[in-house]
Amino acid sequence: MELLKWIQLWFGDYGYFVLFLGLVLEFIALPFPGETTMAYAGYLSYEGKLHFGLLILLAFLGTTIGITITYFIGLKLGLPFIKRYGKWVLLTEHKIERAQKWFNKYGKGLIFIGYFIPGARHFSGYFSGIINLSFRKFALYAYSGALFWVVLFLSIGKLFGPQWNHVFHLAEKYSVWIVAAIALIVLTFVVYRFRKPLSTLLNKMVRKLKPKPVSKTLK
Repeated sequence: MELLKWIQLWFGDYGYFVLFLGLVLEFIALPFPGETTMAYAGYLSYEGKLHFGLLILLAFLGTTIGITITYFIGLKLGLPFIKRYGKWVLLTEHKIERAQKWFNKYGKGLIFIGYFIPGARHFSGYFSGIINLSFRKFALYAYSGALFWVVLFLSIGKLFGPQWNHVFHLAEKYSVWIVAAIALIVLTFVVYRFRKPLSTLLNKMVRKLKPKPVSKTLK
């Protein structure tokens, strides 16, 4: 049976609970089609069968609870434990090594953008705990990225209705570029909106960094 038919059956039997529990399990690295499920849930909201605001809340909670669980697993048990027992939740040695390279390359930014990189979101929580990243910093990147991720994929179904499946595949393929473009637009808006305070702050920083002239004392 096709994946979409399974998702339709799950929603028919369990409703909102499918989205919440499925996303919790996905972030522990169990096989669950989170993005597809969110897009389809958004479509059900388009048809008036589910409440869009409640979908955002449950998807956000499922995502953040799931990734927080993986953070504390990494923090308390460490890399040796995950390498030894990770295979039980599909964390193979190859996937762990690849995720480690991504984390070394992109650092904390991977926690945010990792939602949009296939496979990366399943590891970012574990590695945040393994490297002992403070929970405050982890939550800042992980929870803001989670909100952006769930709103994007739920909105695909909500906004595009019957065409959601086609748009979903395009968004899934180019999601990193979409995020980069949106981030650039937001950054441009912030810089333009707060250009005067930013200019004042920059001038103050430049003045502080300027070497003070050395006064010559007469002998």
